[in-house]
Order: sequence, then structure tokens, then C-alpha cells
Amino acid sequence: MEHGQAGLVGGKPVIFGQRKVRPRACLVGKRHLRAFLRDVLEDMGFVISECRTADEMPHVLRTELPDLILLGIGSDRIEPGRLLEMLVREEFAGRVLAFGARESIIMAAVQQVGSEYGLAMLPPLKAPFAAETLRDRIAMLLPREPAPRPAVHVGEALHAGWLELWYEPKFDACTLSRRGAEAHVRMRHPTWGVVPPAYFIPEPHDPHFRGLSQFVIDRAIKDWQYLLEQQTSIDLSINLPAAFLIDPQAVRDLCRRMPSHPAFGGLTIEIESVEAIQNLDLLVEVAREVRFHNIGLAIDNVGANWPQLMGVTKFPFMKLKVDRQFVGGCANGPLKRTVCRHIVDIAKEYNVRTVAEGVESQADLIAVAELGFDLAQGHLFGKAMPLKQFAQSSFNPAPARPK
Repeated sequence: MEHGQAGLVGGKPVIFGQRKVRPRACLVGKRHLRAFLRDVLEDMGFVISECRTADEMPHVLRTELPDLILLGIGSDRIEPGRLLEMLVREEFAGRVLAFGARESIIMAAVQQVGSEYGLAMLPPLKAPFAAETLRDRIAMLLPREPAPRPAVHVGEALHAGWLELWYEPKFDACTLSRRGAEAHVRMRHPTWGVVPPAYFIPEPHDPHFRGLSQFVIDRAIKDWQYLLEQQTSIDLSINLPAAFLIDPQAVRDLCRRMPSHPAFGGLTIEIESVEAIQNLDLLVEVAREVRFHNIGLAIDNVGANWPQLMGVTKFPFMKLKVDRQFVGGCANGPLKRTVCRHIVDIAKEYNVRTVAEGVESQADLIAVAELGFDLAQGHLFGKAMPLKQFAQSSFNPAPARPK
């Protein structure tokens, strides 16, 4: 939409003059390109919709009100000429960005015909292109001021079915083979798009906290079954508050929900280290109980508080996960490296595994392997992604090992 143009949010008119509202984009093209563009554009703050065929376009234009159409040239199911005609017929007032092969006759035709039709055609993107190049092309659509915080309560999100789990892969720190994934809850709001948990996670005393925890458990199990059907079954981790686990009835319900399928390798529940230490005696008992139901407890975000985990008799936790602020930069930070080494030593004493969270460089990956970490996760391997994208993802171990 042009500067100052009105749109609809929640059925109410909103002026885009200062572009505080998140822009919207519709992706048209091959599936793998849509997946790449969705990740990049969501990181930029866009609300995303997709069209697999030209027939879906009129409905998207009328209901989603996109500011931008990204048109992939070369898709077997998309006729560019027909789609341009639809945009004219629907009086689309936003911008159109075509992308495709570097030497494409169709690309040139799309640009020429789109301009002749009066569409706002942006300079095309010639594949392959970087995220920075895409950002430059659509800079005029990016919010000039921070979008307002979405005022959505988790109870509304639960009732409306807006919540889902995204999965961040975990890898063996030495072999770089994928060993599991951590689930992160996300909200896919009809107006705000994908909303991170910081905007809707309730306070511990909120009555909806238990409902959110139960949602995470149930969805993780359903997602594990989906991954099994896709032949990508792996061990999953979820995050739950200590307050949920020290409720005996909640623990009994949790144990009853575990799959009996022989391929189920177990569910790991990660508990924030501050909460775990404050409730250590109670959680030790819970950890002992749930092990018999294929559930393991892990202590998350262990950092400078590592000495408080020393001296625990019969340590029943299965993993210690090191806080990203001590993992990131540990290759060149002596203090961070020392904290990591102490936590790895404690884990070895208790005979439990260690996870390095927040690995974002090859140097840090090499460092965590040298320190003796068992598993690693972080943006070097990939961000959290929706279930279907995670099922289709793979990792090529690019980081080089010193000889």
C-alpha cells in the first residue's frame, strides 16, 4: 500500500502513513522458494500468506490485503500472464516483485507487461540472491517505527487455535549428525503474523499457564507422530515451568500422555535453571518418577549459578544445558570458556549429557566440541522453524574441523 493508504486490521481501518503496522506479503512460486522467502520476510516483520496456484490469488487479495506480491518465475503451476491479469482485475494497489533465473525471457516479459498494465513493478530479483538484496528491494515497505506490541492474551490464543510449536534442531557436537529438536511455542495471529512468546507467555500465577503447558505437551506428541509418519522421527524437548511439574496431578496426566510406540525415544522437559534450583528437592523426586514413563528432566540456561548444582546426591536429571550468553563467544572468551568447562565437569561427575545453546560461529562450535559438550544448537545450524519445514530440513556440516 502507498504511504498514507488505509488498510484493515481486525476489521478496523488503520492508516499506514507512519508504517507502524506490520506489512503483508503474498508468496507465489515453488515450495522451497516460498519456504526460504517466508523465513526471511518474517524476520523482517512481514505477515505472510502463500499461493500455490493462480486460482488462489483472488481470495488472498480480498482477505489478506497484501502490500507485496512476490512472484516466482518458472513455477510449473503458475502462469505469470494470467496472474498479472488477476492483479489488474482485482485492482491490486501494492507492489509486485518478480524473481527467477538470471537469463529469463519470461522475467523480462513479466516486467514489461506488468508495467503496461499499470502495476507497481519493483526491479526483479535474479536468482540466486541474498536476503540483503531482497531487503533493499522492499525497503519502502519495511516499518519505519517499531510495531506496537500485540495485546493478545494467551487464553484468547488457546481458544482461537493460534498457537503452534516450532522446532530448533540439536546436533551431536562432534559428528554434526542431527540428534533432536527443541520445541518453541509461537502464535500465528491473523493480524500480527508470527508472534514470539515474549508477547503472550502469561505470568506464573495466571490460570492459563497450565492450559498453555498442556497445549505444549499435547502438540509435541502430535508433532512427534507426524514426524514419525514422515520418517524423520527424533527425540523432542519441550519447556515447562517448575510450577507445573510440582503439581502431582499434572505429572500423572503427563505420564499417561506418553506414546507407547516402540520408536518413541522419550520426551525431554527443560526447566529454567533458576526455577530448578529453587525447587530442587521437589524436582528431584519428580525426575525419579517420570523416568519410568520415558520422560527425562533437563536443567536449562545453566550459567554462573553452576556451583548451586554441586553436591546433589543421586542426581536424576538427564541433561545440563548451558546458557547461550556463555556459549556465544566462548572460543575467544576465557571467562565464558571457564564457566562452560565447569558445567561440563559437573555433568561428567553426574554422568549426564551437556547441551551448548547459542552456537552461532564455527569457532564456537569447535570450542564446544573441544570442551566435551555432547550436543549443540544455535543459529549456525538453523533457527526454530514450523513443523513441516523442520521435517523437510537437512543440515550440511559446513564448519571445518582442524586437523
